Amino acid sequence: MKRIGLLIVAAIILIIVFMGCGGYNGLVKQDENVKKAWNNVETEYQNRSDLVGNLVNTVKGAANFEQNTLTALVEARAKATSVNINADNLTPENIAKFQAAQGEMTSALSRLLAVVENYPDLKATQNFMQLQSQLEGIENNIKNSRKVFNDAVNVYNTKVRSFPMNIFAGMFGFSAKEGFKADAGAEKKVDVNFDDLNKK
Repeated sequence: MKRIGLLIVAAIILIIVFMGCGGYNGLVKQDENVKKAWNNVETEYQNRSDLVGNLVNTVKGAANFEQNTLTALVEARAKATSVNINADNLTPENIAKFQAAQGEMTSALSRLLAVVENYPDLKATQNFMQLQSQLEGIENNIKNSRKVFNDAVNVYNTKVRSFPMNIFAGMFGFSAKEGFKADAGAEKKVDVNFDDLNKK
């Protein structure tokens, strides 16, 4: 009878060890998926940043182009590229800081494109049209990579928080990660008035 009891205890320990190994490996896999998705997000934002340099140089060539618009874009680009987050440190604060810096660059780009409306010669140049088309493509890639990242974070967080995996996650140092949220004010209807933009 004592031997049967020992066998039962040994079997339970063995099951827990196998569950722990399988759970740990699953968490590592999901964590690596989040890191890969984050790297893709950073790559797309870097592509946009690289394109902005070409866009600024093209626009600089336009006679009497509004210097303050270009300056704001260059400053926003510098700020956006200075905020680097390690994939192991995706805290709510770091994601918010990254998202805010990228949001400033998005805003500066939008203002630039709105102001370009006043420069039909610039707007009609082949180089500018190609850059604008590339920018639109990159913006779509950014949206897609952010969605893939959020999906990876969701799968990972679900696994980390589900019982009994949450016990193993705590033991092995896995914690929930932060995904992208909608930009502040995104829920409000935006009315764009090009006259107001051009007065600034």
